Amino acid sequence: MHRILNLFCTTAFLKKVAPVALLGMSCSAAFAVPSDRNQPISLVADHATYNDKTGVTTYTGNVVIEQGTMKLQADSIVGQLNSQRQLQTINATGRPAKFQQQINAQKGIARGEAQKIVYNAETGIITLSGNAYLNQDGASVRGNTLRYSMNKGDIEAQGSGSNRVQLVIPPSASKSFPGARD
Repeated sequence: MHRILNLFCTTAFLKKVAPVALLGMSCSAAFAVPSDRNQPISLVADHATYNDKTGVTTYTGNVVIEQGTMKLQADSIVGQLNSQRQLQTINATGRPAKFQQQINAQKGIARGEAQKIVYNAETGIITLSGNAYLNQDGASVRGNTLRYSMNKGDIEAQGSGSNRVQLVIPPSASKSFPGARD
């Protein structure tokens, strides 16, 4: 289960990179891959707006934000600042919205997707809703809604109707089992 929870370390991307790219400000989150923070940020979209009065930044039309191994793709990304001009929320929507990041050099790239990805910087909770899916190194979790607390490291997965929560946990490659004569 711990390996599945580590999938959500990809949200460091949302906590660090997206606010910087979206709002031109820095955020104090640790990266799993140190070299990512030293890479340039690339943001591409068909349209961008910023309202200084409301603190809302909106990017629409095949939005792609990248920095090192981190990548966020969505049809629309909206960033909201609080009254202290710090990041409050990021909403990414798509068909589906996707993100990825390499957690560390020993693990593969963690990937997640959902119709909507919401990151609340004040609570540290990321919510993936609408056919939500996360995968890394063969471990995965799928549900209608996935909520992950970056502060506590716990996850809540909810199904809907006949679509139940699904977890896939691959066997450990390092564990060996004794034979009949061992």
